[in-house]
Amino acid sequence: MMIRRRNHQRLRGGARSARLLLPACVALLLAVVSRLDATNQQVLDEIISVMSFNLRYGTADDGENSWPNRRELAFQVIREQAPDVIGTQEALRFQLDELREALPEYGEVGVGRDDGESTGEYAALLYSRSRFEVREHGTFWFSETPEAPGSIAWGARLPRICTWARLADRMTDRAFYLYNVHLDHESQESRERSVELLIAHISGREFEDPVVVTGDFNAGEDNPAMLRLLGATGGRGLPLRDSFRELHPQATDVGTFNGFRGTTSGPKIDGVVLSDGWSVVSASIVRTARAGRYPSDHFPVTARLRLTSTARSKGVDGRAAGQGLDSK
Repeated sequence: MMIRRRNHQRLRGGARSARLLLPACVALLLAVVSRLDATNQQVLDEIISVMSFNLRYGTADDGENSWPNRRELAFQVIREQAPDVIGTQEALRFQLDELREALPEYGEVGVGRDDGESTGEYAALLYSRSRFEVREHGTFWFSETPEAPGSIAWGARLPRICTWARLADRMTDRAFYLYNVHLDHESQESRERSVELLIAHISGREFEDPVVVTGDFNAGEDNPAMLRLLGATGGRGLPLRDSFRELHPQATDVGTFNGFRGTTSGPKIDGVVLSDGWSVVSASIVRTARAGRYPSDHFPVTARLRLTSTARSKGVDGRAAGQGLDSK
């Protein structure tokens, strides 16, 4: 009888201990899950989705492929891809206004190439306003006088520009530089010398933050201008590398100019190029079409990049994090 009573007391004591331990175990489990969620969210927070998109002039006489007939498709492609930042080429002011009205979540940096204000093609940068703030930005002309709006040089018949910005993540305070270019379509001298000027700007940037270059380079991968861009050394963040080729080195069906026909056999002249400080999560050429219609005569190209460097933003001229510059 005494033995039974002792066993019963032991069981009751064990049950009481289990009840006391259960809340602690649950709390520990929740803490582990919360930490895993936080870690996963931090990984997601440091992935940046980039798009380069030549929109094709909105005033071009393209018949059934004119801008009014394809703009909604262009907007839809951007919605589906949901990039955090976009480098646009060939967009005119009214196209950017329509795009911003349809996609108000994006802020804008850029000027018209003809006058440095609103006339002519933009190489505009669009960025998620909720995620990023602009710490620095500017535009320079590919010419002997890069600060002179509308300047032309090196055999080009039109002004060629680069618009750039230094963006900082509002949550993590990590910053990066984004450069967007549209190189000349005719003059090889212009392409090569423009690349040299771009390399000089990248090498001379104020902060050591990683770099992304989006662009319609009007040059295939074996063009000397592109070989130089991806082979330059000696500067900060150099050499650059092509995000698509990092994951698809053997791909051959890589044409990005489609002429509104969906052609894929030509050279890859559009791209997302990056410095060190990034790893490439995914990269693709977006070939979306609806009822045989394409959003542009170029395919957009995208890359999802993860920041791997540890540098934190230091602001502009000592400006503390969170004090961004105004942009459109």
